[in-house]
Amino acid sequence: MKRLFLLTILNIALLSALVSCGSSSDRNSEKGTESKSSEPAPRTDKDTAGSGPVEGDWLIYHLSAEPGTLNPVTATDAYESIINNGNVYETLIERDTETLELKPLLAESWEISDDKLTFTFKIREGIKWQDGVPFTSEDVVFSYETIMNPKVDAPQLRSYYQEIRDVRAIDEHTVKFTYARPYFLALEFCGGMPIVPRHIFGEGDFNTNPAGRKPVGTGPYKFEKWTTGREIVLEKNPDYWGEKPHLNRIVFRIITDTSVTLQVLKREELDVSSLTPIQWSRQTNSKDFESNFDKFSYFTPNYSYIGWNSRRPFFSDKRVRTAMTHLVNRELILDKIMFDLGAVVTNPFYINSPEYDKSIEPYPYDPKKAVELLEEADWIDHDGDGIRDKNGVKFAFEFLIPGGSETGEKIATILKEELDNMGIAMDIRKTEWAVFTTRLNERNFDAVTLAWSMGVESDPYQIWSSTQAESGSNFIGFKNAEADRLIEAARKEFDREKRIEMYRKFSEIVHEEQPYTFLFCRKATVAVNKRFENVVVHPLGLEPTEWYVPLPLQKYSE
Repeated sequence: MKRLFLLTILNIALLSALVSCGSSSDRNSEKGTESKSSEPAPRTDKDTAGSGPVEGDWLIYHLSAEPGTLNPVTATDAYESIINNGNVYETLIERDTETLELKPLLAESWEISDDKLTFTFKIREGIKWQDGVPFTSEDVVFSYETIMNPKVDAPQLRSYYQEIRDVRAIDEHTVKFTYARPYFLALEFCGGMPIVPRHIFGEGDFNTNPAGRKPVGTGPYKFEKWTTGREIVLEKNPDYWGEKPHLNRIVFRIITDTSVTLQVLKREELDVSSLTPIQWSRQTNSKDFESNFDKFSYFTPNYSYIGWNSRRPFFSDKRVRTAMTHLVNRELILDKIMFDLGAVVTNPFYINSPEYDKSIEPYPYDPKKAVELLEEADWIDHDGDGIRDKNGVKFAFEFLIPGGSETGEKIATILKEELDNMGIAMDIRKTEWAVFTTRLNERNFDAVTLAWSMGVESDPYQIWSSTQAESGSNFIGFKNAEADRLIEAARKEFDREKRIEMYRKFSEIVHEEQPYTFLFCRKATVAVNKRFENVVVHPLGLEPTEWYVPLPLQKYSE
């Protein structure tokens, strides 16, 4: 359901704000006559101010990178999820953003066998895809078979479903998942599996199906258009099976430059945007801004990191990786760049979860210790040219960051200055998001800085299992037999305390190996236009489908 998603450091806030658009609250259902243009109509005075939720208006949402696809099976980044998840595509069950409990969505109920190997879902009757075709259990079976098809570009998803032995449609509205072995997240993942329409994706090459750019789901919003490099637009689905949202349209406006984004936000041409730490602390405190926007800051499950590609000669030795961690002054970065909007982390679990091992102390900033480790690993300036080398290989590498990641760029700049003093040459390379993810998938990089967004309780298999090193999300090529054993054992353990014990041992291995330099769990920092009402910060973040705009404040006429 909430698998690990890749995103830039900047967009932790953005993802958090839309993490659970699929939930519904108390809503009216009123169909509007909607314009097909995403250009705003002039603000008009409305005649009445309602005392409760009303229909109408749009939400203009900032998206700092363009998704590679809107196909939820082949997508690997968070941007597809921001647009689709709960808006266009839906799943059998979902997690309540307030209670964090799993609850029905497309399925009205489910049964779990005593041995925890079979999960039988009863699908609601009367649900249709947005093109009018009935949604049935055959769509669920097709989606599972597609995910497991090795010709489909979905290795990041297959890792969650490999324990399933069989998925069968019992009848049109009943589907049963049978696991080969127990898996502690089985209900969450089979109930949260992406479901795509068989009648659309069943023909031709799945990976290149045109529906990858024109999704057809069952959700409360329908895809309207995708203007490359500019915006993706969703409009309210008048035939939605459930309670309809209040807002008529969501426009995801793509702006990759953070400075430009802030200027557009201040002009009120965006309604929701994440703020960089300096924007939050120093650039959004004017009376004008405060009169137009509310700011929200809160923790959600995420962490940022620097990943070292262990296939490269510089980073194959854990002494070198540890030295690099000693050269990253995380406390300074947290203070000066992050304005204390976060906390330093040391292991790959959400810092506010019981799985996170707080007994692991972060390696301190210590250049002298770094030099010792580099020399132990024989990275010494043998030829006197000012650059360390080993076996004829210069310690010169490329630090890859996605365009638009202002925080990532600042971290890279600080690290580069530090490495220059160490006799290590580092070249900062910025690329657009699509190129960036392609290079990750091809393992064509030396080092990167990124963030992972995760669920309430995460399974480290996707990122840390050696089986995912060649194709999957283990981009940096981490391989450790004991870590693999612990990951596999934890997947079969339903006793959370025992599982936590395994994860503590796993975290100690990761800390010892330093495949990542763990950075921060960063707070989401989001600005929301004041005309929206019912903006509540839930444990999993904001939920725009609850929002509405009083009639006198509505900005976009239909």
